[in-house]
Amino acid sequence: MKKLSIILFIVLFSAPAFSQFIKSGIKFGAESNTTPKYSISQSGGSHWNIEAMKNASWGFHGGIFTRIKIFNLFIQPEVVFASNSFEYTVQQPAPLWSSSIHLQEIKSQKFNRLSVPILVGMKFGPLRVNAGPAANIQIGTPKALINDPNFSDMYKSTVWGLQAGVGIDILKKLTLDARYAGGLGKRFGDSVTIGNQNFKLDHSQKTFLISVGLMF
Repeated sequence: MKKLSIILFIVLFSAPAFSQFIKSGIKFGAESNTTPKYSISQSGGSHWNIEAMKNASWGFHGGIFTRIKIFNLFIQPEVVFASNSFEYTVQQPAPLWSSSIHLQEIKSQKFNRLSVPILVGMKFGPLRVNAGPAANIQIGTPKALINDPNFSDMYKSTVWGLQAGVGIDILKKLTLDARYAGGLGKRFGDSVTIGNQNFKLDHSQKTFLISVGLMF
């Protein structure tokens, strides 16, 4: 991940020297994330009942990008901050041997992450299609829904997923994009090894993103 950050830094800030082939810009938008689901049991026969109040929740994102043009093809690395919040009803049923009843609470979780997609695409006039891998770096740990010191172990700091979508450029300055983002974990397992490097794969829920950008 450190090598990737260095490469992206060089690409993003060397753009002015190659302005004919490289354009940089800023972007922001909204995204709908499927709510993460939990199933947690503890010793003693108790089971936490955690139910999402909505199937999906809208969040926001914003960041920078660089587009490297190669004929009708392009490579577009991005660095984007994203934030989403989800609400749950949380209840811990009593063990089978107990007659007590546990109250139900409403709790929320906020996820902040840095998304680093590296997209490869093709242009058809003002229209674009693109796809590529995306590193998702968790910033901090979401608030625990239950009192368990191991709850934070459920979140991996950096995982890899996939982004794909379409876009349009207006007057060579304004960009509009719609994308799908998803994990690769269900298809390839927890991780893959490329060369001597091990990459953890994302098991997160599906995301739909819409954004607007301005190129310089």
